[in-house]
Amino acid sequence: PISGSPEPKGTAAGMTDVVPGSYYAKAVAWAVENGITTGTAEGTFSPDATCTRAQAVTFLARAQNAKATGKTAFSDVPADSYFADAVAWAQANGVTTGTSETTFSPDNDCTRAQIVTFLWRAQQSPASGGENPFTDVPAAAYYYNAVLWAVENDVAKGVSETAFAPNDNCTRAQIVTLIYRYRK
Repeated sequence: PISGSPEPKGTAAGMTDVVPGSYYAKAVAWAVENGITTGTAEGTFSPDATCTRAQAVTFLARAQNAKATGKTAFSDVPADSYFADAVAWAQANGVTTGTSETTFSPDNDCTRAQIVTFLWRAQQSPASGGENPFTDVPAAAYYYNAVLWAVENDVAKGVSETAFAPNDNCTRAQIVTLIYRYRK
């Protein structure tokens, strides 16, 4: 279950760099109100900063109220890092398999394909019945069903009618917005 009420109570909780009325303003307000993120510094969210894999999984774990502890099989996830418990939860629940058998790559930028796959797997990988309109989402791609599911469920949209841009990096605003849409 996703935490927080369906609609945020206020604005982006004093985040001076969150533009009121922007596509991400409600999502950031919800995320701040529900402890998904506290921002990058006092009073800032940094909506245009690229979001790392560690940040994305941490936001998702917090949104899921995930309580996992323990070590992961990933050599690049220090036990004392802010994201260790989130990655442990994600690995234990099949949300991530890492970038290899032994690495998670926490500092790598999170792509559109990766975040929709994390969200899809957090939903237990539901079937998608739609047709694929995206020429850049091949049927053999690990994210194929995740993209179709995300589009069918209004979690994500393509960048055009025929492109999803799976390898594009996501900003913090985009990641929080996708998680916000996912929780509805």
